[in-house]
Amino acid sequence: MIAIGLVLAALAALLHVYIFWMESITWTSAKTRATFGLSREQAEATREMAFNQGFYNLFLALVTLIGLAIAFLANGPIGYALVLAGVGSMLAAAVVLLVSSPDKRGAAVKQGTLPLLAILVLVAGLIVG
Repeated sequence: MIAIGLVLAALAALLHVYIFWMESITWTSAKTRATFGLSREQAEATREMAFNQGFYNLFLALVTLIGLAIAFLANGPIGYALVLAGVGSMLAAAVVLLVSSPDKRGAAVKQGTLPLLAILVLVAGLIVG
């Protein structure tokens, strides 16, 4: 069960790397604007904010990926703690998005599902042993 939780955490991290890519690298491209439902003017006006937000998502992914590396290499609680901190923060951010912008429910669900599943499965695996 722990292995499945770690795989789900890795998928959540990869999703957040992709979100980083869209927000910090391709924010004004037609494809990314369509994904976020933005006009060219809106994308240009929010470019700096999106750039910063993208790095926030990258850092969440990095915490999770570092935790995964430590969990696999040292098979210890420090790795699991970092993984749970990373995916827990991802889930918390998705909840904030859902509560603050109900019209972005779809994005919140997409961002939050893998972290939620990772937490549930990993914690269950750690409890069962």
